[in-house]
Amino acid sequence: MREFTTFDEISAAVGEELGSSEWLTIDQERVNTFADATGDHQWIHVDVERSKGGPFGGTIAHGYLTLSLLPLLGSTVFAMNTPGAKLNYGVNKVRFPHPVLVGQQVRVTVTLGEVTDVPAGKQVTLKHVIEIDGVAKPACVAESVVLLLEG
Repeated sequence: MREFTTFDEISAAVGEELGSSEWLTIDQERVNTFADATGDHQWIHVDVERSKGGPFGGTIAHGYLTLSLLPLLGSTVFAMNTPGAKLNYGVNKVRFPHPVLVGQQVRVTVTLGEVTDVPAGKQVTLKHVIEIDGVAKPACVAESVVLLLEG
């Protein structure tokens, strides 16, 4: 795992691929729990029997569930342990090129994009590609933005 403890270390790593996480299996329990949390109970996600006859031959993870895995998967790739607070500032762009079928495994590869000075510290852009084991197209491609506040 890549660990950053100073703003200078982060700035020096712009453009570097920080690594890939371990594989995580997406199971039906995780999909159902996400459906309960968001209120999105569309049959393609939660109705195992009906979805067998659907377009993917089984249930699929919500796109936003896949996106929500960025902190979990990313935490095994890198840590920004600078002295101040770390805030999720948003997402510049998100795409879901391929659905994740329940039972498939996913992992993220993270690249450090830009580091910009802001009045309170640094704004860091991270590029994430969530891939599906054995599938050519990624499940999710996202660019997230984090604010690192001075301590």
